[in-house]
Amino acid sequence: MGDVFRPEQETNRLAALATAYHGGGLAAARRRFPLAPEPWLDLSTGINALPYACGGLSPEAFARLPEAEAIAKLEAAAAQFFGLGAGAECVAAPGTQSLIQLLPRLFPAQDIALLDFTYAEHERVWALSGARAQTRTRLDDLAQADVAIVVNPNNPDGRLVAADDLVALAHRRAARAGLLIIDEAFADFLPRAKSLSSHLPLPGAIVLRSFGKTFGLAGLRLGFALCGQDLARKLRAALGPWAVSGAAVEIGVKAYGDARWLAQSAARLEQDGAHLDDLLRKAGFVVLGGTPLFRLARHDEAEKIFERLGAGGVLTRPFAGKPGWLRFGIPHRGEDFDRLAKILPG
Repeated sequence: MGDVFRPEQETNRLAALATAYHGGGLAAARRRFPLAPEPWLDLSTGINALPYACGGLSPEAFARLPEAEAIAKLEAAAAQFFGLGAGAECVAAPGTQSLIQLLPRLFPAQDIALLDFTYAEHERVWALSGARAQTRTRLDDLAQADVAIVVNPNNPDGRLVAADDLVALAHRRAARAGLLIIDEAFADFLPRAKSLSSHLPLPGAIVLRSFGKTFGLAGLRLGFALCGQDLARKLRAALGPWAVSGAAVEIGVKAYGDARWLAQSAARLEQDGAHLDDLLRKAGFVVLGGTPLFRLARHDEAEKIFERLGAGGVLTRPFAGKPGWLRFGIPHRGEDFDRLAKILPG
């Protein structure tokens, strides 16, 4: 006999999704660990620990609304950085989170399929719109859903789906007139060939890219949707004329053109990531995967280690559905690595 649907169970599920934990909650961490030493070392997010220097902004960045031409310059700089295909458009938004929340309102749907265990935000926003989201383990199983979602590289394990496979999926789904959402928030430090950007436009496909994670400026609130012209037109209309700030426009144009900073950051993250891998393995963790901005690791005592780290003022990212897992952002400063090493077991 199949499972009996109980409305109270669905209500509880939606309530849990509405309060999904995302990391970065230092106020909550301080309440949970009131005796933890300050300052906290926040490794619960996948944000670059060494932010881009964003000084030298013009007074107009704050005193005036950004001109349409300035926003177009930002979008052009981002599109060039992403390697966006001819005929596709780049739409600036106040962070990818705003786009994730906007899509269910613009494109109502019922059957949502997500590839693999991934972070909860996509499921949360679609569930709150009344849709039913389900996780699928095979890419082919996403073909018949109203909306298919692939986080690529995946958060939290860094799993990558080849761009050619995503192109094939988009064409298989073309007759459904649904959406294929590819969340590439952690793709910036990967080779361009790993991204779907150069293959756009594709039927019903939207690629989401983040600025704040790569450049360590999450508080700036800047992200992009890459898609065909029809989808871009709907997004622009919904976002309105001044979706991003003047500061975001000026910083974004400068940062996306700074090839030297990006190359230096990539090299530093590779070195710091290898250092973190070594610390985790010495502490008895198995490193399951990750990206240049975070690592996912498994330990039989992960829940106890999370508490131990928290008591020491180090915040990591646990997963309610995976109690043996912890995700670690990549530290940078030597004293931060030393602090982490002293608290980890072993």
